[in-house]
Amino acid sequence: MQRWIIVFGILCVVIGLLWPWLSKLPLGRLPGDFVIRRDGFSFYFPLTTSILISLLLSLLFWLLRK
Repeated sequence: MQRWIIVFGILCVVIGLLWPWLSKLPLGRLPGDFVIRRDGFSFYFPLTTSILISLLLSLLFWLLRK
């Protein structure tokens, strides 16, 4: 458990350092991400982005398990 907390902490630091470049990626603005805007109401559902991140994390965890 301690090893995973350390890995998670290092991952957070790396993502924080890479954030200026990561924010330029089109994640959150992909086709299939739903945005509904009405008067005084805004709803955002990143369906495609969620599926893509889920697939990448599944692949990462599968590779780490081997």
